[in-house]
Amino acid sequence: MDKRRSVILLLLLGILLAGCQEEQQITPKEQPLEEQATPEIRFLEYISHWEQADFTGMYGGYLTEGTKMAFGQETFVAWQQQLYQDLGIENVSISYQEPDTGVGWSKSEPADFPIQIKMDTAAGPVEFSRTLTMLFETQEETADWYVEWNPSFIFPQLEEGDLVEIERTDPERGEIHDRNGKPIAVNGKGFEIGVVPANFDEAKKKNDLAALLNITPGEIEEKLNQSWVQPGHYVPLAVLPAKATDALQQIFAIPGTEQKEVPLREYPYGAALSHVSGYIGPITAEQLKQRQGQGYEQEDLIGRQGLESILEDRLRGEQGVRILIQKPHAGSEPIIAAEKPAKQGDIIKLTIDAELQKTVYQAMSGKAGTSAAVDPKTGETLVLFSSPGFNPNDFILGISGSAYRKLQKDPLNPLFNRFAATYAPGTTIQPVTAAIGIKLGTLDPAEGLEINGKTWQRVPSWGNYRVERMYDKVPNPIDLNKALVYSDNIYFARQAMDIGRDALVDGLKQFGFGEEIPFPTPLISSQISNEGTLRSEGQLADTSLGEGQMQVNILHLAAMYEPFFTAGTIYKPTFFLEEEDGQVWKKELIDAENAEIIRTSLRKAVAEGFPEAASLSGVPLAGKSGTAQNRLGENDYFVGYNSDYPLFILALMIENQEKDENSEEAAARAAEVFKAWK
Repeated sequence: MDKRRSVILLLLLGILLAGCQEEQQITPKEQPLEEQATPEIRFLEYISHWEQADFTGMYGGYLTEGTKMAFGQETFVAWQQQLYQDLGIENVSISYQEPDTGVGWSKSEPADFPIQIKMDTAAGPVEFSRTLTMLFETQEETADWYVEWNPSFIFPQLEEGDLVEIERTDPERGEIHDRNGKPIAVNGKGFEIGVVPANFDEAKKKNDLAALLNITPGEIEEKLNQSWVQPGHYVPLAVLPAKATDALQQIFAIPGTEQKEVPLREYPYGAALSHVSGYIGPITAEQLKQRQGQGYEQEDLIGRQGLESILEDRLRGEQGVRILIQKPHAGSEPIIAAEKPAKQGDIIKLTIDAELQKTVYQAMSGKAGTSAAVDPKTGETLVLFSSPGFNPNDFILGISGSAYRKLQKDPLNPLFNRFAATYAPGTTIQPVTAAIGIKLGTLDPAEGLEINGKTWQRVPSWGNYRVERMYDKVPNPIDLNKALVYSDNIYFARQAMDIGRDALVDGLKQFGFGEEIPFPTPLISSQISNEGTLRSEGQLADTSLGEGQMQVNILHLAAMYEPFFTAGTIYKPTFFLEEEDGQVWKKELIDAENAEIIRTSLRKAVAEGFPEAASLSGVPLAGKSGTAQNRLGENDYFVGYNSDYPLFILALMIENQEKDENSEEAAARAAEVFKAWK
């Protein structure tokens, strides 16, 4: 653990003597000699000012002349204010035992009040006893009781000439693990690499070293040309993880390079979990301002994105703090006035299965898109990623400008978190439309519709708007099973007309549309439309097909298939193992009998329909594919599961595919996952 010590106060007797300087005095309230207050009244007034940290009021009206001689106003007021601020002193309370009512006070004798002082500090609570003495004396024209004060009323060991220090100990940062204890964000070690200019052949070795450190030659030049650099100075350049053994060996063979072992945050799954874990990095000026008083300093690392940022307070732990009093005598040991030990950050376990996530991420082959997987029995989130990702290890000590610009210019936008966004879901929403119609009684799964031709419109007033089906050779009548197997848009558009605009909106809201998704990381809510209503029959038809203005979050999409396993329930999507699973979010969306009908059709959609890439030998996949147009092409979807062993529902989307009547890219990628995870 790192320790830092800061000098808060040097209390020098020579500075404190009021005779060395002229001071502006605060004139106390004049009081006729025959109307002096009792010591108790003056005492209670004084401690009221004390508890409110009103040092100006304490000095001006309540201190003895001797105290003022020893401690000038500037020292008494400004010093204590600074001390309270730097040591985090607050909630000061003074208690005392009231004297017997029969006790009389002699003006020629001190009035002693045994007191108990309690306060909170950055190093924890402090409590001690002292005796506060009051003397009766005349100051200018006012005779009254005044307080004798010295620094021991702040800390009992504190005297003139002492040095007060605050020592902070940084805790070990907590770690993030997956459900099986696999490391996602952990504490490791690395090597800081630097050079001594006098021993480093910059002209010959600069390019080689830059390549090994993954920085540019220009960045090495910039660091070597800093104003403080001298030929014999060590100049740090970059940090590499200890596991980068090949690069480290080559670096150490370059004359003039030096290494220093340093603690280093590690993200073993790299890009596959980058948007979940986020990363730590140097604290920004804005963050430092926001966390003022919390023990952060300019050189600290802090969570910058993802869970590292969201869980910063839990992961950071509690900083250890000691308030030390150093006596001026040579060789004296510091006195510990207060101490709070450092508390290590939490170990946080996610519901994520890191190996499953890695498998799905690799199946994406770097294509732009997103994916989520949930356990239909519990609602636990097993997979959640955005593709492509980035390497969070590059950000820990500050990513180089060239590397960051490269990420920014990447057309696949790896810094954008797609799992937090929403997209039109296309025909993957058709099972939800069916469930709404079944519950309302407007859709009978066994009843077939006569559908002819490639396109359909309900009335001529629709103008140029027509619903188009993908396959027009399917024999009539078209029931729910055929409609799901062949993704028949006309069937679902006609069912939507029977459901009606308001009823479809209400049904989608029951599935969670337009509502904040109960999840610990920010996710954009799924929407029915921009206004949350359906203004026309054309918009009604489009919405029933997952088009129009409908937008769905990928995790929500996976969760919307849970009711077909749970007889109508969607569970709250959990993310931390410490959360109770199986918490009901939405319920009574479909009954068990009709849920089984939809499951059967989803199996046939893969076995008999046209996502042929998902039809695997030995792995009975069930699910629904779909496409949705965007300005750059089509987003290709597949939502599916192993019908024999539904360990998880996987929703996967690939962005900006070329328009193709029979795109199966997402289904093919999902099939790779189930093949590897059967």
